[in-house]
Amino acid sequence: MNLLDILTEECIRAPLKATDKRGVIEELVDLLASLGKVHDAAALKEAVWTREQTRTTGIGHGLAIPHGKCPGMPALAMAIGKPAQPLDFEAIDGQPVRLVVLLASPPDRTSDHIHALARISRLMVMEDFRTKMYNATTASEIYELLRSQQEVAA
Repeated sequence: MNLLDILTEECIRAPLKATDKRGVIEELVDLLASLGKVHDAAALKEAVWTREQTRTTGIGHGLAIPHGKCPGMPALAMAIGKPAQPLDFEAIDGQPVRLVVLLASPPDRTSDHIHALARISRLMVMEDFRTKMYNATTASEIYELLRSQQEVAA
């Protein structure tokens, strides 16, 4: 899966204004809504937050991938946020989160949803790439890193 099919530079916020887990989720959902990628922001916020309450999406190594499925989604969408300061996301390794990738999809796109989660995870397991992402300070830097990595994978 090419993540750039579901992500534009406008879907990246660096730095985030929010300083806590719920605030970050809401800020990223609002960003997607402002770009017309979400028709029912409140329903998506609830879906992502409910999923987050069942088990943290802070998967370790400074990364969180909150995600949810919602009928108000016309298509798969992704937003990336870089906290101004690393924040507590109750990650499984106890480390603060340095990058948040929010993934949202319609309920009938389970396969695409899983492929996108897997692609994000595969990219972020590469230590060199992960370090570059964490050191990036702007949306354009983050987007360019993803674009160049997609070219390598193609």
